[in-house]
Amino acid sequence: MNFNEQGIKALQEKRYEEAVKAFTEAIEENPDDPVGYVNFGNVLAAMNDIERAERFFQKAITLDEKAATAYYGLANLYYNTERFVEAAKLYQKSIDYGIEGADAYYMLGKSFEKDGNDKLALPYMQRAAELAPEDLQIRLSYGILLCKLEMFDFAKKELEFVLEQDEKNADAHYNLGVLYAVSTEDTEKALHHLEQAYTLEPSHEQAKFIYDMVMERLKN
Repeated sequence: MNFNEQGIKALQEKRYEEAVKAFTEAIEENPDDPVGYVNFGNVLAAMNDIERAERFFQKAITLDEKAATAYYGLANLYYNTERFVEAAKLYQKSIDYGIEGADAYYMLGKSFEKDGNDKLALPYMQRAAELAPEDLQIRLSYGILLCKLEMFDFAKKELEFVLEQDEKNADAHYNLGVLYAVSTEDTEKALHHLEQAYTLEPSHEQAKFIYDMVMERLKN
């Protein structure tokens, strides 16, 4: 097991000091290899040392301008500090340079969504759902985005899929309840899902508020 592998194992197990030591040795052994810098950036990010993490990701990019994982790590830093426009550009670069899996598409979609560009977010969230059809967080986020864009038929399928896999998902119940309330006459299903949401998650005040609003509408 080389130093990078040792460090990744330590990072996954949250043994950060050991991870730092291993990645330091990886960099000393191969100072021109961007992988060690990317890994060091990841452990610093996990330790919330944002400024130093940023420098390590940038160093990796100077060594290899097509280091997809460096762009992805830097994008995560910017996303987590609400620099969504910059994050989106970097997630796109990570995709352009061949990063694998659904996460970069998902995070690119979330970056656009957080910046208020729901229509721009849609194709990336859709792609993420295609690449990771069993990922409930991605499918839920895709469903919520479709609701925001008033694409209710498509949203309903996504939210129902989530509930088929996780019947106690309060967010899925809430959004499906709102969908029924605003886009159908089926108040019974709207009330059912809203009630499920605040029952499963008593702090979900918005679900209770909309439930009461639908009930009041029925009385009138």
